[in-house]
Amino acid sequence: MDAAPEDEGVGLLPNGPGAAAILGAAIGSLALGVFSFAGDTWPGMRRAFIFWDPSGPLSGESTLAVGVWLLAWGVLSLLWRSRNVRLARINRISFAMLVAGFLLTFPPFVDMLQGQ
Repeated sequence: MDAAPEDEGVGLLPNGPGAAAILGAAIGSLALGVFSFAGDTWPGMRRAFIFWDPSGPLSGESTLAVGVWLLAWGVLSLLWRSRNVRLARINRISFAMLVAGFLLTFPPFVDMLQGQ
């Protein structure tokens, strides 16, 4: 008999939604690093990031970074909901973004960029 087994489609889900979650998180992490660097470097940005006085600019930096993460994840999820993407490539890009985001929140690295 040439009939296909009943569970033939099991395990054949697209990897796009998972890749969207990974890349969205990396974009959000990079955004936090960029916002943190901007808040440390420019006094005007520092004042703009103060959403709640007791926490200072961190309140705005983290709030906006979460917004960027959710937006990136949402858009990528819609675009990739039924697609298979090159997950290895997405992982490499995401790792680079995570490293950059971390470095931009690391004071010795930020001081070096600012020439201090």
